[in-house]
Amino acid sequence: MGSMIKIPTLSGEESFGVYVATPEGDATAAVIVIQEIFGVNAGIRAKCDYWASQGYLAVAPDLFWRINEGTDLDPDVEAEFNTALDLMGKFDQDQGVRDIEATIHAARDHLGGETRAKVGCVGYCLGGRLAFMTSSRTDIDVCVGYYGVGIDGLLGEKHAIAHPVMLHIPTADGFVPPETQAAMHEGLDDHAKVTLHDYEGLDHGFATEFGNRRDDEAATLADGRTAEFFKEHLG
Repeated sequence: MGSMIKIPTLSGEESFGVYVATPEGDATAAVIVIQEIFGVNAGIRAKCDYWASQGYLAVAPDLFWRINEGTDLDPDVEAEFNTALDLMGKFDQDQGVRDIEATIHAARDHLGGETRAKVGCVGYCLGGRLAFMTSSRTDIDVCVGYYGVGIDGLLGEKHAIAHPVMLHIPTADGFVPPETQAAMHEGLDDHAKVTLHDYEGLDHGFATEFGNRRDDEAATLADGRTAEFFKEHLG
């Protein structure tokens, strides 16, 4: 089990909350878990706990802190789902990436050492989109996105991707239509740093830890691919 702590923004003028889970032994790399629109809820905290059990320092920043600090919503409760959609509409994604960058710095500071510690990220839904943005706007070492939304509109940034990226794409995603998926493949299939995996007939949210959206078989497959990707690129 982890706990919430505060870390500084890039400017150092403010601070915000992050959930941190630490492994039993010394961590040599970190994984940043990027939230869905439901905040740092039980599912995101469970994912952090899992990555800590695999030997990584795991950190989930509260990216909605400027508009609703401590967001913790259940997607299977209609009223909470609607609250999440409202928060999404108010969220500044560019600022969110800067907060992820601050989290990268904090993770490296925590890991210490004489060499630059490796940090990866994995994001879901909104977090999948932010993971893609992080890959092109920061020096993070590896990024993974699950059912990221609107990535077709970010393809103009693909030239800036310098480190490995993996995207998990459910083909029946109600929030990512077929034409968007086609654009992602057309724009990224030949990118040397990007790997795409399709999941036939699966919908958005299939790899959530809890709730109605989860598909155990597909989640296990995707999470296994992510684990191998991190092992290859984070050590």
